[in-house]
Amino acid sequence: MPPVESPRHNEEVNEPIPVTRPVDYGTAKLMPDVDRKRAWLLTVDGAPQSYVDLDEPTYLEFEYARRLGHVLDTVAEAGRALDVLHLGGGALTLPRYLAATRPGSRQDVVEADRGLLELVVEHLPVADGDGVRLHAGDARAWLEAAPGDSADVLVADVFGGSRVPAHLTSVGYARHAERVLRGSGVYLANLADAAPFAFLRSQLATYATLFEELVLIAEPGVLRGRRFGNAVLVAAHRPVDTAALARLTASDAFPARVEHGPALREFIGGARPVRDEDAVPSPEPPDGAFSIG
Repeated sequence: MPPVESPRHNEEVNEPIPVTRPVDYGTAKLMPDVDRKRAWLLTVDGAPQSYVDLDEPTYLEFEYARRLGHVLDTVAEAGRALDVLHLGGGALTLPRYLAATRPGSRQDVVEADRGLLELVVEHLPVADGDGVRLHAGDARAWLEAAPGDSADVLVADVFGGSRVPAHLTSVGYARHAERVLRGSGVYLANLADAAPFAFLRSQLATYATLFEELVLIAEPGVLRGRRFGNAVLVAAHRPVDTAALARLTASDAFPARVEHGPALREFIGGARPVRDEDAVPSPEPPDGAFSIG
């Protein structure tokens, strides 16, 4: 990636200046964090999308991102390089995290919003040699064309506005994800829902048709139906280190529960897998659930 200029600064006080720009699917804004020198929050139409600290890429501000990071830390021995496909780019928080924690990893990032990708590349570039390749395109179309057995990890963090697009919720989509993953590969997804969890249960039922191992990570308050929130879905053909995940998530500022086995099957209940013809986007978040001023 060629060198690009850094975010603009106020020369008199040497402070970074917010950047606002129309992108393909809304208005993006990069806002500096006053408490961290080179950290930025990315929002699209007021909804937080990503947070990155250019000086400390292992710092994960968002709770769901930390939980995804915990899974990424446990999918293989520490420091081992991985082949990773990211569906959804945002400000490239997790690709930066993996480049720092697993040097030598090869990562492809697919982002549907070309304008957003250009904004991030311009103002928050990834260092040359980090092994991160960026692609503008639809996540499912890219997945359908991707070679089989080519990824150790597939991370899906795709939102159209604040909703997961319908065409990324079906068995047809999940089948392509399973095909692209190697036999020991792991699928991760950031999802959002609230009680009675029709969407979340249907997603778990969908992946249960293809993967033997399922894990769900979420705050107890979300799982008890007290509020709308994020949940991390993990799917694999091999056992997931749930004990390690439970330790890691319990030590977070906002501890999460790690559900699997009989408890997760009970949670799924009678939910049915999603067919392409029945697919719908994830539910609209309630007002104020994620947006900021």
